[in-house]
Amino acid sequence: MSTATPPLNPRDWDAHPKLIEPGYKSSLLRGPTRPLLPVGDRLGNLRAPVYGHEIIGELDNDLTRNARRNGEPLGERIIVTGRVLDDNGRPVPDTLVEIWQANSTGRYVHKVDQHDAPLDPNFLGAGRTLTDAQGRYRFLTVKPGAYPWGNHPNAWRPNHIHFSLFGQYFGSRLVTQMYFPGDPLLQYDPIYQGVPEGARERLVSRFSMDITEADYALGYEFDIVLRGPRPTPMGH
Repeated sequence: MSTATPPLNPRDWDAHPKLIEPGYKSSLLRGPTRPLLPVGDRLGNLRAPVYGHEIIGELDNDLTRNARRNGEPLGERIIVTGRVLDDNGRPVPDTLVEIWQANSTGRYVHKVDQHDAPLDPNFLGAGRTLTDAQGRYRFLTVKPGAYPWGNHPNAWRPNHIHFSLFGQYFGSRLVTQMYFPGDPLLQYDPIYQGVPEGARERLVSRFSMDITEADYALGYEFDIVLRGPRPTPMGH
């Protein structure tokens, strides 16, 4: 019996944004201008690092508590959960999911972010967790605010949360963004609009009353497909 690692399905590049998007100015500066080099099957199918539960702190997935100093963070509490699926639609268990986001006023804890909005001393905006046996992850956080970003006149980023995952292979690496349903800024955002039209909706979470907790937090569901025929698109 062969013990060779089965090859990953090809990426559906038609579902991902272009590496250089004229409407997204910084992509013109950092996007590759030479042809990409193909990665050999042996490297693409190399298994990613395995992260054990011992590296995950008790509050790492609770952004409302993992940076508290003197009280609750300000903003609308939300629950974000979903499943991580591989290129064949199977759950990916015990895989690391990392997120980062702005606070409720649209400000990041970063020296480069000088947006004229207050920082929250009780909110860092970063978390991580491992998926369970069914490939499900769960975060508790606050809904991030919109913020200006200088890409073009009166440019504002929609509410969004950044996600980073490896899955089981280096070849399934994915960095993306999750958006919220009904956000009026999506139609003006060149990053979101840079994703092919047929795949954009995969970046928008779904409000769920079943996930919502009474008197506490609204619930949103966001499933992530690492690659294959209907992948979650990459985010710049």
